[in-house]
Amino acid sequence: MTSLLPIQACVPSTFSHLSLLGAEILSIDANPVSDYDFDIPVGWRYSQPAVNVQNATFCNVTVTYTHTGLDDNINIEVWLPEDNWNGRLQSLGGGGWVAGRFALTYGGMAGAIHDGYATATTDAGLGNDFSPVTWGLISPGNLNLVALNNFGQVSLGDEASIAKQVIESYYGKPPSYSYWNGCSGGGRQAGILAQQYPTAYDGIIAAAPALYWAEIMMSSTWPAFYMDLTKQYPRECELAQLTALAIGACDGLDGVEDGLIAEPEECRKIFNPPEYIGTTFRCSDTGLNTTISAAAVSVAEAIWDGPRFSNGDFLWYGYEIGSNLSALAAMTCAENGTCIPNGLMDLAFNYQYFVLKDPSANVTTLTYQQFDSMYRTLKKVFSSSVAATEPGIFDFQSSGGKMITYHGLADDAITPGSSLHYYEEVEKTVGSANDFYRYYRVPGLAHCWGGSGGQPEALFDQLRSWVENGTAPEASPVKIHLTANITKDEIICPYPKRAVFQQACTGSSVLECWSCVSK
Repeated sequence: MTSLLPIQACVPSTFSHLSLLGAEILSIDANPVSDYDFDIPVGWRYSQPAVNVQNATFCNVTVTYTHTGLDDNINIEVWLPEDNWNGRLQSLGGGGWVAGRFALTYGGMAGAIHDGYATATTDAGLGNDFSPVTWGLISPGNLNLVALNNFGQVSLGDEASIAKQVIESYYGKPPSYSYWNGCSGGGRQAGILAQQYPTAYDGIIAAAPALYWAEIMMSSTWPAFYMDLTKQYPRECELAQLTALAIGACDGLDGVEDGLIAEPEECRKIFNPPEYIGTTFRCSDTGLNTTISAAAVSVAEAIWDGPRFSNGDFLWYGYEIGSNLSALAAMTCAENGTCIPNGLMDLAFNYQYFVLKDPSANVTTLTYQQFDSMYRTLKKVFSSSVAATEPGIFDFQSSGGKMITYHGLADDAITPGSSLHYYEEVEKTVGSANDFYRYYRVPGLAHCWGGSGGQPEALFDQLRSWVENGTAPEASPVKIHLTANITKDEIICPYPKRAVFQQACTGSSVLECWSCVSK
């Protein structure tokens, strides 16, 4: 598409006709920006490659508005390329409890400007606090339901509407195509958009999405709760050794030994941790020989299995075998041997703010019954605001929308089982999910980026080709990290297909030796 030029000046009056149903525009700032630099690290763009942005020029528009009668104050920021607009919008998601307008979002926006996109973000009226400690309660005993609703969903529909109006005011035409790119909390926002604002974006990247907010809060604090409950505190080196043993047993399941577990379900079938209790290894923590304890096996299996109710019933999915157990079971130990799992702080915070609704409450430990009760309460609190769990995305499908999810199988923040569960729920509910929604599992990739797995940097362009040309994505190339300086080309495949390496392949390219095979 030919680059388009603005037809209006970068001044507030250009955008004076913006409107939003149920809201009042409070202020509009518009400022030209020139010589903007941002060296974007690998992974910060999730599904696009890193780029060193230099001397970028754009119009920075910030729209501040309030929903009538709700006493909120929300900022939407839109960057408009000065001389190379490609006719498209790419909005960037936030992370965790931050809706947007923070360093990670600005990195993605800089990359979007570099590639010719107009780009947008919102703060949902919450600033850039990384925790709801400043806004979660309006007073002890009272949740801030307006803020939760803005954070969870409302600001996202607002953002799409206002951003498109800003673009049309500046260039004289709306975007031809609109895209969303987000991971983690931004992936949750992506889910909300597909479920509740199905015509807002033509293409959506929903990477490692925090769709099941209550369940993810439970699974992320489960390791700490389990260790505190059972009084088992294994050394980090024991957990690391179990992971190394699992990788050694399961590495070759995809036909190549690359230090990654590509088939975690199959790995759980063949790897039996109790067999290694009492085996000796060199502990990096102490520099001495030690043995794998029953406690280490118990904690590892609890993390892989995921949280359970006090009666033993399934609550939610665990982290995949091959993820960083040392991080998941991190703890602080005193010289007298007393250990406190680090995750207990998050567990106590969640109970104080969202169950008791009293930040001054003294919460040091929870009984198993309180753990059960907390899940039921969190489920109710977030079901109508933050959770993005509706599988019936018929309207997104019928509007022609396309969505891609990727999730690293070594993610130690959000359980990959959550993404697989949602994909399968969409398949059951809507049917033929692959026609408009594809899910990629990425062996060895940590949360959004990092780890030994490859960053799926081609997926955004594949999404764009799917939306604009009807070319559905299949294999997507990744470059995995064998050591600090050695990489290897592999592929990832849309579920339920899996990537398999053909040992007898004589192709000129390594990628030719990989194929997507149905399970």
